[in-house]
Amino acid sequence: MVRANGISVHVQRLDPPPGVDAATVADPDGVDTAAGATPDGGAPTVVLIHGVASDSLASWYFTLAEPLSRVGLRVVMYDLRGHGRTDRPGSGYALDDFVDDLTALLTELDVTGPLYLVGNSFGGTVAFGYAARHPGRVAGITALESAPPIPAWMTRVARRLGRAAGFLPRAGALAEIAARHGEGAIRRARDTGDLLSSTTVARELPASRLPTTEELAAITVPVLCVYGGRSAVVELVPAVRELFPQARTVVLPDQKHSVLIDQPDVIRQLVLTWLGADCGLRLAHPAPTP
Repeated sequence: MVRANGISVHVQRLDPPPGVDAATVADPDGVDTAAGATPDGGAPTVVLIHGVASDSLASWYFTLAEPLSRVGLRVVMYDLRGHGRTDRPGSGYALDDFVDDLTALLTELDVTGPLYLVGNSFGGTVAFGYAARHPGRVAGITALESAPPIPAWMTRVARRLGRAAGFLPRAGALAEIAARHGEGAIRRARDTGDLLSSTTVARELPASRLPTTEELAAITVPVLCVYGGRSAVVELVPAVRELFPQARTVVLPDQKHSVLIDQPDVIRQLVLTWLGADCGLRLAHPAPTP
């Protein structure tokens, strides 16, 4: 647990395993150096940011966290405020609060090197919000089934939270969820219901102050956006491309909003390829198993 921005934040860190060199990038003279290394020796870090309400850092365990560390990158994942094992205050759930949490957390962890932010659903929105406020600190952004904090996307977030807040207290709601998604989904549903009933997230988040169009358009680092072809979020692709003409957008046919969990192998390959091709990282590979 790390104390940041007035709350205790549950954090997990992964460093490259023994036998795996740090990721490197060739400088203009063709000499390999630590990827994005700063004069004080800060190494690059990938921060994994999960979605709101029913998500937690656990969604990264078997999807991206270990594969990223195994190619030589430092990995940080954490539970957002109100989620998982992080504190759940009654209020303080505007976008600025989530960005403040990330800012304070990186300071407490003494992360000084370049940042590659990877966000799932609302986690991608936090990533864009952080980059809009700290443009010099971010080297690249991946957003999975997400969008920057623009009104059209935040309206969707508000609608989803409102539907959940109205549905979960109903008699038979948990049984319906179990029938659709299995018994394992009941615990997540109960936790989501508690979050929505005991905090102001469903009211504060939709009312968040948003970055200006100019602040978002000033994000010029490489961007990767991945969408499911059967998800309504794909409708925001034109708006994302208008804001970020440099963005690489990928639509996976027949996939829904849960693309990270449903297609982890595809997501891993897309992210690793993007880090090399678009971000210029020369990724290491694990030493052969004896």
